Amino acid sequence: MAGAVTAGAARDRDDAGEDHWRGAGERIETLLDASSAGGVVARERAELLVREVVDLYGAGLRRILDTLDPATVEALTRDDLVASLLLVHGLHPHDLRTRVAGALDSVRPYLGSHGGDVTLLDVADGVVHLELAGNCRSCPSSSVTLELAVEEAVRAAAPEIESIDVVAARTDPGLIPADTLLARVHADPGAPHGGSWIATPELGELGPGEVGGFTVAGTAVIACRVGDSVFVYLDRCGACDRSLAGATLHSAAGAAILRCPLCHKRFDVVHAGAGLDGDAHLDPLPVLPRAGRLSVAVPAEVVG
Repeated sequence: MAGAVTAGAARDRDDAGEDHWRGAGERIETLLDASSAGGVVARERAELLVREVVDLYGAGLRRILDTLDPATVEALTRDDLVASLLLVHGLHPHDLRTRVAGALDSVRPYLGSHGGDVTLLDVADGVVHLELAGNCRSCPSSSVTLELAVEEAVRAAAPEIESIDVVAARTDPGLIPADTLLARVHADPGAPHGGSWIATPELGELGPGEVGGFTVAGTAVIACRVGDSVFVYLDRCGACDRSLAGATLHSAAGAAILRCPLCHKRFDVVHAGAGLDGDAHLDPLPVLPRAGRLSVAVPAEVVG
């Protein structure tokens, strides 16, 4: 009976999704803190129990990895949950710098859509040093989306880092200063980034050139697929401030253009929603694959 209950609970947790596992460390710490109510001895015994269980699973995981070919191990590292377990047990095949570099590669196409790029300068003493070039010229509001994308990618790949240090590649008054981008990371590496990543697998159902409206965390968004990439924006025209429902995607001079169905202003979907008929722009939201599912980052200040 106990085994059946445990298996059922595990299935329930799987059904709850990746977010359940992402909070496992915090729940363990909470339980350990609660054990302190029984005194110092009770907490020490609880910590010892956790350590024994971790060591047991770590030994088993090592034996499993020893039976797998390198290609399979490499494929496993691309799963967030498995990669986290490998890191906990010191079994991840890639060193810290390699993992950070891979994380930056994963968000580089998104940064490129904002006219930016990122270079890994160094990883030393728990600090990741980055050089940020470009950034979005036309939409200052996108700075928070770049922050969410870079921080999420780096911290997911390297949870053991202490902080992220960003320097600007060059000075340009038309660009968002690097000191503004990731400012909260500089100030308090452990502080929440003010937004939430929401799994939105239905975005993957968009066909090439298709535009669709979705609700993410109570926030209305509009998504477009251009080639293999999906771009997400708040469902609000930057010119007339009304919904973009009914907007269609078309090409002009090699660019993917979204036209507001009401005021007919045009926006460059691939390049951060920059306006083509003035200074107005769309408000972009990061969309990245997380644990094999497309997820959208919604800053706290825009949650509906």
